[in-house]
Amino acid sequence: MSQHEQANHGHDHGVKPYVIGFILAVILTVIPFWLVMDGVLSKGATLWTIVIMAVVQIAVHLKYFLHLSFTTEDGRLNSFTFLFSALIIVLVVGLSVWIIYASNAMMMG
Repeated sequence: MSQHEQANHGHDHGVKPYVIGFILAVILTVIPFWLVMDGVLSKGATLWTIVIMAVVQIAVHLKYFLHLSFTTEDGRLNSFTFLFSALIIVLVVGLSVWIIYASNAMMMG
């Protein structure tokens, strides 16, 4: 096996994953857009559909564009690193908003 084949072993770097990811991303964008524009569902159902489609789209982007997966040892390590980083960012932003809101409430009350 050549060095190039060894370096790419287990990784599909062709165009196919990008095309699949793009098609899924377009579908997951068009459906909520259509729901909002036509008002097919109630506001609550439309909101929940948008949230669910957004979460699925995040998963599509992580799998097809960032190539994060749990199937290989390296993929698991990269995925856990990404998830830990996302958790830290959510905590920092969320707690900062909470502190600012609490400070504002104390100053006004």
